[in-house]
Amino acid sequence: MENGMSIKQLIQGLMPEGVCVVQGVVQSASPLKIKIEGDEKLIISEQNTYVPWQLTDYDTEVTVDWRSEEESGGGGMAAYAAHSHAIKGRKKIRVHNALKTGDKLHILAFNHGKQYYVLDRVAK
Repeated sequence: MENGMSIKQLIQGLMPEGVCVVQGVVQSASPLKIKIEGDEKLIISEQNTYVPWQLTDYDTEVTVDWRSEEESGGGGMAAYAAHSHAIKGRKKIRVHNALKTGDKLHILAFNHGKQYYVLDRVAK
């Protein structure tokens, strides 16, 4: 970056007045409470915070095409010692990706700090 400008500074320079990127830490997952860094008193809640679906536990579908293989470790009938079967098609899965206590977040503060949108977790 030119002149030592950080990515955060670059993004904030592109945003309209009353909008900024802040960082926070999840204090409680349920009910959601996020403490904003740099302001010891500011804790935001689910009433004024939007959390995108990918940062929740959610159901989705995947397409799979594989064959299971499992071997038994002894005893029993030979017919049950090993088996294999196909798993194919669209399958429903649950993704466990909800915010957890201690997660560090990038948050978009807008409407002059009256509303918040969680952008993503900060990589550890």
